[in-house]
Amino acid sequence: MSFNSNLPKILLASQSPRRKEILTMAGFDFEVVSIQADEDFPQELKSHEICEYLSLHKSQHYQQEILKNQVLVTADTIVWINNEVLNKPANTEEAQQMLQKLSGKTHTVYTGVTIRNSTRTHTFHDKTQVEFYPLTPDEINLYIQNCRPFDKAGSYGIQDWMGTVGVKGILGCFYNVMGFPSAKFYRELNSFLN
Repeated sequence: MSFNSNLPKILLASQSPRRKEILTMAGFDFEVVSIQADEDFPQELKSHEICEYLSLHKSQHYQQEILKNQVLVTADTIVWINNEVLNKPANTEEAQQMLQKLSGKTHTVYTGVTIRNSTRTHTFHDKTQVEFYPLTPDEINLYIQNCRPFDKAGSYGIQDWMGTVGVKGILGCFYNVMGFPSAKFYRELNSFLN
């Protein structure tokens, strides 16, 4: 079902199943395209600057022509707590450390999004605050073993077990925490096109 038939076709440069799910739910016409881009960023960047830099960096690595009725969309999500960025964990030990840092505290999830057509580029971000209940080491270990959150910033998915029993509350867009701020994107895209 497409609610947005008046909008151009989206070229989604992301392998994230969550982003595909969110765009499908929101009724966007899109196809997934691939890019090869590293996820390194200048160390002096803070909070939203990191995800905006990375989404733009990914966009710049798309080599194909963008046609008149298309827009390229790239995104990057990070978790930010105590002046530190938590990206995707490399292994079980890193995932444990990240979840211990989040346990019983509030952190901020930032997603940077870049929209690009054949003539111009626009980058923005959205942010959501997430508060965790305290987590025991057993809960953390069981979660990592069963949900294997190695492809997720901060080592958790709000749409899985951790979101249902570990999250005390959120302030802001739920889908932003999943990896794509669909409501803000819809408005930014309409503004970009007009």
